[in-house]
Amino acid sequence: MSDAPNRPWRGLLVATALPLRADLSVDYDRYAEHCAWLVAGGCDGVVPNGSLGEYQVLGPEERARVVETAVAAVGGERVMPGVAAYGSAEARRWAEQAGEAGCASVMLLPPNAYRADDRSVLAHYAEVAKAGLPVVAYNNPVDTKVDLVPELLARLHGEGLVHAVKEFSGDVRRAYRIAELAPGLDLLAGADDVLLELAVAGAKGWVAGYPNALPHASAELYRAATAGDLGTALPLYRLLHPLLRWDSRVEFVQAIKLSMDIVGRYGGPVRPPRVPLPPEREAAVRAATEKAMAVSLVGHGRD
Repeated sequence: MSDAPNRPWRGLLVATALPLRADLSVDYDRYAEHCAWLVAGGCDGVVPNGSLGEYQVLGPEERARVVETAVAAVGGERVMPGVAAYGSAEARRWAEQAGEAGCASVMLLPPNAYRADDRSVLAHYAEVAKAGLPVVAYNNPVDTKVDLVPELLARLHGEGLVHAVKEFSGDVRRAYRIAELAPGLDLLAGADDVLLELAVAGAKGWVAGYPNALPHASAELYRAATAGDLGTALPLYRLLHPLLRWDSRVEFVQAIKLSMDIVGRYGGPVRPPRVPLPPEREAAVRAATEKAMAVSLVGHGRD
């Protein structure tokens, strides 16, 4: 379980991939089993309806049921849904739905319909905070074109609108600036391929993608990194990094689902407009996954 019951976003939380059947309908039973499997494998909780969960191409009923399925599988205190939406009112409704389902916190992107200024960002988070659940900001300037820089995060935190941030900018130097400006704001590693660097810098959690395929090895890496055990963490990080860096690439959903299929954990297809990986990228993911599996089976993580 998370290391702080009143801060359920701490620890290793998995941004869950969503299993789709061949007809691209959601397999809720398989998703429930997957959430339970991740927690049994050493992960602290799950983050449904993030980008990895393909929330943008889910209908409203699907999106609500995904959250309810995760809560039923692992308990609401372990579930932090993504509540991103084009409109602030819609995002607030998703936060309210998460609360009604029993979730303990939510994760929210800044406005992503346009390049919002600071005033719009503050108003957006203020609206969603009205739902009453603690909000974890998600800084992804690559995709949203809105950058939650440390100064803006400090303002959001100072006004009580956010309690933590999933940092996906890739700039690990920001960890120290955030700690200086907002020492009470929890930093969560948001990109798999900077986990070790941000753990050393004091991250309180990891919202991760690759545990979907390798939960035990990922949990071992996270625990060692946050404990400062570099003798364990660094070799494992080097082994996994060819996979972890896919989390920061455009095809991260396809790559992680493919790795799941390779290790025997159903990943399945993606919904359009995503398409399968081209052969050369599939080969790269396959080779890196098989190498990680071979070493993990010998000495790391039992994945």
